[in-house]
Amino acid sequence: MSELPKLNLPVLPLRFRHVGDRVQVWDKLRRKYVALTPEEYVRQRFVAWLTAELHYPVPLMNNEISITLNGTRRRCDTLVFDRAGKPFMIVEYKSPDVKVTQDVFDQIVRYNMVLQARYLVVSNGMSHYCCRIDYQSGEYHFIPQIPDYVAAMLGPIDN
Repeated sequence: MSELPKLNLPVLPLRFRHVGDRVQVWDKLRRKYVALTPEEYVRQRFVAWLTAELHYPVPLMNNEISITLNGTRRRCDTLVFDRAGKPFMIVEYKSPDVKVTQDVFDQIVRYNMVLQARYLVVSNGMSHYCCRIDYQSGEYHFIPQIPDYVAAMLGPIDN
């Protein structure tokens, strides 16, 4: 797997397999092998980091969640729920060669119009951005790091 890009994420174990001339990676949230693409590699490394080091519970996470936005079906890359089953964090991934731009943030904000999550995260595997939505004040704040799940759950509740 030496052709995989170096990412700004901890190196944690992933499972790969070859099917013919294609490589697949195990998605522990969907519980199946999926095609290994640059964006999928970012997703799997990011999810591994969230679960192994930031204590996000696997049972409260899902990949490729369908939502309906203005009558159109969309797919949210990763959705994390709180213990009450409410959307807590949306994560949008891009390939490492895709710059994180305003358009990427606009995309995740549109998803959040439906989901009303407390945290929005965007990553291309090299740069990671996290903002916390304060629904009481109607403001959002970029924070310097992705919060640990337990610490984030103990933080102020505003939605």
